[in-house]
Amino acid sequence: MASTWSATTQPPQKTRKERWSNMPAESSPGLILHVQRSSPAVWSLEGLRRLWHPRLRGLLLPMAAAGRTGGPLPCRRPLRIRKRGCVLENLRPVNRASQRTDQRLVRMALINARSVVNKTFILDDFFTSHSLDFLMLTETWLKPGENSAFSELLPPSCSFFGSPRVSGRGGGGLAAVFNDSFKCRLLPTGAYSSFELQLFVVEFASPVLCAVVYRSPKYNKGFIHEFSEFVADILPKYDKLLICGDFNVHVCCPSDQFATDFKSLLATFNLIQSVDKPTHHLGHTLDLIISFGLSVSLKEISETAISDHLPIVFELIAPQSVSKPLAPSRQRRIITPSTADEFTAAFNDSQFLALNGLASPLCPDHFLSSFHSTCAGILDTIAPFWQKSAKPRMDPWLNDTTRVIRHRCRQAERRWKKDKLHVSLEMLRDCLTDYQRAVRDAKSQYLSNIISSSSHCPKVLFDTINAVVNPCTSAVTDVSIATCENFLHHFVDKVDSVRKDTSKSVITNTNKELLAARAHSAVFDQFELVSLNCLGDVVKSLKPTNCPLDIVPAKVLKMVFNTVGPSLLVFIKSCLRLGTVPAAFKHALVRPLLKKPNLDPSVLSNFRPVSNLPFLSKVLEKVVFIQLQSFLEDNSVLEKFQSGYRSRHSIESALLKVHNDIALSVDAKCPVVLVLLDLTAAFDTVDHSVLLSRLNNYVGIHGTALKWFTSYLSSRTFSVMVGDLSSSSAPLSCGVPQGSILGPILFSL
Repeated sequence: MASTWSATTQPPQKTRKERWSNMPAESSPGLILHVQRSSPAVWSLEGLRRLWHPRLRGLLLPMAAAGRTGGPLPCRRPLRIRKRGCVLENLRPVNRASQRTDQRLVRMALINARSVVNKTFILDDFFTSHSLDFLMLTETWLKPGENSAFSELLPPSCSFFGSPRVSGRGGGGLAAVFNDSFKCRLLPTGAYSSFELQLFVVEFASPVLCAVVYRSPKYNKGFIHEFSEFVADILPKYDKLLICGDFNVHVCCPSDQFATDFKSLLATFNLIQSVDKPTHHLGHTLDLIISFGLSVSLKEISETAISDHLPIVFELIAPQSVSKPLAPSRQRRIITPSTADEFTAAFNDSQFLALNGLASPLCPDHFLSSFHSTCAGILDTIAPFWQKSAKPRMDPWLNDTTRVIRHRCRQAERRWKKDKLHVSLEMLRDCLTDYQRAVRDAKSQYLSNIISSSSHCPKVLFDTINAVVNPCTSAVTDVSIATCENFLHHFVDKVDSVRKDTSKSVITNTNKELLAARAHSAVFDQFELVSLNCLGDVVKSLKPTNCPLDIVPAKVLKMVFNTVGPSLLVFIKSCLRLGTVPAAFKHALVRPLLKKPNLDPSVLSNFRPVSNLPFLSKVLEKVVFIQLQSFLEDNSVLEKFQSGYRSRHSIESALLKVHNDIALSVDAKCPVVLVLLDLTAAFDTVDHSVLLSRLNNYVGIHGTALKWFTSYLSSRTFSVMVGDLSSSSAPLSCGVPQGSILGPILFSL
């Protein structure tokens, strides 16, 4: 039996069951079905049932039964293919959407180092070669104050938390090394007699509490009780917990009652222990990874010869609302050797010289604005801004010799893992020792070269020695507009609070005897006009530090000084002659700096404000400073025993003087009383009216010079900058800017 359907006459709408019930029987002959854009084919009933779909109703063409001798079958229209070209210039790059996930994979490792002092560079290489985010260390064997080992151990862009071992006990000492891309916060720990503990929080979308534990092998019956109290105390506070360390509990031995009690304790708190293989060279599982609310994946128990404990490398899936942050980037101009020549040609052809000339301007603010707009337009043409990603900082002392020895270590490690022979293990240990010695010698030589070449610069010497003795710990803050605003309000409120507390003790009347002593002294009423050579020496002497407020980078300004120098000289002379400071020089970008490396960066009071001023502002201040200092020294205005902020004076000279006076008084059997004064927010609380009064009445500054200092101190503003983000502006009613050239000498006066 044959069926003929037409595409124009649609069959009535039926359910699928009705359609199948109306299909021909199995014994019916096959049907010829032609589907549009297909060749004619003969289908069996079973094949038709497999192809039947409601969407094919409009694609069936009228056909007769099999064997029909009617008209020709309809043929499909030939497909025409057009060859079209593609203009690649019309394609625009489309930025991919950032991959937002709810989880973040964190790679960690746990090592019982058994003294990190002789394994610093080995541990550094282990951190880098395994692409770790965190490295937990037990048995560092470091005592309080011994942080110099971390200057060798820390990989680039990493920080650490250190907990020295308890005095009077063998072993011990904990540390955690982590990448700076993680925001971590060290927590105080309670006193536990049976184990050492270090606690810190990693700030994810949901905070993760990490605990590093070391328990000595000696049996202590109070460990189970103290550890249970510790877990019971922290579990209600944190939903996600990671405990790792050397517990010295043989969890691999079912017959060990102490291990059984410990595992029962973990089961009671629903804690998961993830290590199921030996972590000691004698075959016991002593180093454990315990978690709660986290997914921990054990990657490998690395067979290395770092110590008698095997390093454990593992990964955990932490809650994170966004993907891992990319390397920080910033905008910068690409300065080439030809930039100076191109800038010179463009500046000479600009309208700036024609409009302003070299005559003394009546309005320095307008002159400076025109100069900045001209220079900005030129730089945008010859050296536009580029987005440059920060590259990881590499240790500068690594050389070809250290790389060859590290390659030998890799070869020895592979050989030992392959044959497991004792002689191969000894060769690996020798290679690791050679690598540690070679890198340490290379670093020592590198630092020796810096010290010998900078023997005349105390600042470089101090920074170099301090970096070795006191390596920086984590100072990561939450970089956001809210953080900048919090710092802004904190600095303003702190100054207001100090001034409010000391307002009652401020002496308002002028000391007549002091004024009488200065009545015969010389007067400084106007500035000397500087020459172009003097201005050039000032620009060369200043360190080319950049400020985001600089329109022309300091490096470029030094390169093109011969071109812009005459214009800047006119500008400087105008400011000194009129006794005014441009408004653009009165705004400072304040960057918070941690007072001490071991302070908590989450506490705002642990930061001090340091002002970042435009380079041209420092040039103007330096010109004034040279003349003011010369006047003070020629007229003996400064105190005889004032050592701070004076050339050829230092803290060391003051301490030697005080110590010598005390020693002489003690030898003469005279009583000695030493009074030390610590000023809170000293620079920030200087009263402008009191300072101007002292400059006028005590120092002898009058006329245009006093007018200039009045303009310098008035109408100042600042904003706080953290990273590349900045807060709103706030007025400064008191204080002298920290980081300025005139700030220290004005504070002394």
